[in-house]
Amino acid sequence: MKTVVLATNNAHKAAEIATALDFPGWEFRTLRELGLESDPEELADSFEGNARIKARAAHEVSGGLASLADDSGLEVDALDGAPGVRSARFAGEPCDDFANNQKLLAALADMPDGERTARFVSTLVFINEDGTETVARGTIGGCIGREEQGEGGFGYDPLFFPDVFGGKRTLAEVSQGEKNAVSHRGNALRDLREQLEASLHFLGDPEG
Repeated sequence: MKTVVLATNNAHKAAEIATALDFPGWEFRTLRELGLESDPEELADSFEGNARIKARAAHEVSGGLASLADDSGLEVDALDGAPGVRSARFAGEPCDDFANNQKLLAALADMPDGERTARFVSTLVFINEDGTETVARGTIGGCIGREEQGEGGFGYDPLFFPDVFGGKRTLAEVSQGEKNAVSHRGNALRDLREQLEASLHFLGDPEG
């Protein structure tokens, strides 16, 4: 059995990862499930950099287990890519989804509909037992609405209208299954799976 430590304690995120990467003989465990603590400072200026920081920390604290971390956020074109890597703390500490959304709406208050384009970005860094890294990225494009809509999701989901839904529903108004099928993290996980499937080494093939 290959254990992959997930640099998160988010049960929903862990379940999504385990479903997407259901390789035979692989099991996924959060830091808490393994009785581990890891909370490194995310000081990088990119999603990939922060994901790498978290993955490496989990790899080390687990004694060299394979590890997987993601870093994701919202990039708004009219704000030169902000909030970006500061998405979770856009309105300051502590993290507050409502405050973040209100700050975003205020920043775009005078922006016409055609200039409210944005995208969610997710970058995954997988570190195998031997320290080999695989990096995957996924995005979903759309635009920012003028008020929160929907009761599902979290973060900026109630403000984000994905292009894939014709700009008619926010990510907070669709089912979890619909979201997973098109989301930035879902796309990043599909990218990662393809890369890992291309390498028998990662899958532990005895003849690889």
